[in-house]
Amino acid sequence: MSPSDRTSLLQSYYTTDQSISIYRIKKWSIFKPLTFAMKNSGILTSLLLLALLTFSCQSDRSAYLKESLTLYASFDQGTEADYALGDNKLYSAPSRREPDKVIEGLDNEIHQIIKGAGKQGDALRFTKRNPRVAFYKSKDNIAYNAQSWSGTISFWLRVDPENELEPGFTDPIQITDVAYNDASIWVDFTRDEPRQFRLGVIGDKVSWEQDTVLTSATEEFNKRLAVVDKPPFTKETWTHVAITYAALGTAEATYSLYLDGKNKGTVNGHDDPFTWELENSNIYLGLSFVGLIDELSIFNKPFSPEQITELYSLEGGIRSIL
Repeated sequence: MSPSDRTSLLQSYYTTDQSISIYRIKKWSIFKPLTFAMKNSGILTSLLLLALLTFSCQSDRSAYLKESLTLYASFDQGTEADYALGDNKLYSAPSRREPDKVIEGLDNEIHQIIKGAGKQGDALRFTKRNPRVAFYKSKDNIAYNAQSWSGTISFWLRVDPENELEPGFTDPIQITDVAYNDASIWVDFTRDEPRQFRLGVIGDKVSWEQDTVLTSATEEFNKRLAVVDKPPFTKETWTHVAITYAALGTAEATYSLYLDGKNKGTVNGHDDPFTWELENSNIYLGLSFVGLIDELSIFNKPFSPEQITELYSLEGGIRSIL
């Protein structure tokens, strides 16, 4: 074989071998992910199932929240509620005793929407103790039923009770048609320091006062309260408040107070009727209160402890599920 023939053969072999190598490289590059996927199909299947399960849980959570929601106010678009089965407007008045002076919205420096100050977005701030009131109407925004009714109330507070609150009782929320001691749901900070935080679900006054034959009115009233001696509120952080109540007006009535997802007290054993003139009932916010409130929501079902934890942990707030 001549030198030129040997050179041609070597060149041919090299080219063929190189082509085969390149083919092998391309083949491996194409099939390596597929081979990996096949070998690890169990892992990928588990991850897929986990993703589907997470999505399903989120969907279930969104479903029960949306289906039971009756009122939601984020205060991000002003004072009107983002969602309401009833009137979505916030009203204000010089005092509770002046219904003829009620106006829509806020017209004073006592109540302010503070941009960017909320748990989510903006927040409603109460600047000083004052007789002025701000409220949503109860009709259809809370699932009242004179025979038996249930629900959940949720909101966030940011307040330093010892240094911001002025002397006297103060109610961040109070829902009633008459007064705090007559067919009313409320939470308050007590007037004495160190301040307690209390939940009151008080039936008709004419009913529970009948229980004072052997005990005083104060004792009977206090039996209907859930009390937190050292509440975790601070000016720097938001605290979640949730109230659940079931079968009010019946012998099975029960209600609970939760702070940051934890049950702080449950009361039962009181069958007082709960009678409202519904047109006169209001959801009052910030009575004599100084601080911030945000993400007010009301539901027509009493949430379980697990659901309260989910509500407390909900990223993005209620707006994220609407």
